[in-house]
Amino acid sequence: MEFFKIVAASSSEEELRDKLQLKYLERFSNAFFSLEQAQENTVAIGGIWGEFTLSRSLIKGGLRFALDECPNALCWTVTAGYPPARDAVVIHLTINRKQKQEEFLEEIEEFLSDHLACLGEYLLP
Repeated sequence: MEFFKIVAASSSEEELRDKLQLKYLERFSNAFFSLEQAQENTVAIGGIWGEFTLSRSLIKGGLRFALDECPNALCWTVTAGYPPARDAVVIHLTINRKQKQEEFLEEIEEFLSDHLACLGEYLLP
């Protein structure tokens, strides 16, 4: 399944990579908190779905974040300069399931709405 959110803020690949470092996690997400000091591209986190390793990798246009041990292979990208909104920031989340319980889908939507709000506020000049 896949989900999209458009952040009403302009940014660049470089700005996203600079601002969305794991050491700043609490600045751009209310859904997760660090359980240990973040390494450059991984951190142990706690959150609404339990404890996971959150990994961060560079991709064309921005970043990919993944919950490494998640049985649903939940990951999301944050990109700028590409469709479906070239002049905004796009959050694209995927899980490796065609169907899930309604409660889990609601939690994903809540996470995305929170992430949208946090990123919108954090990325504004």
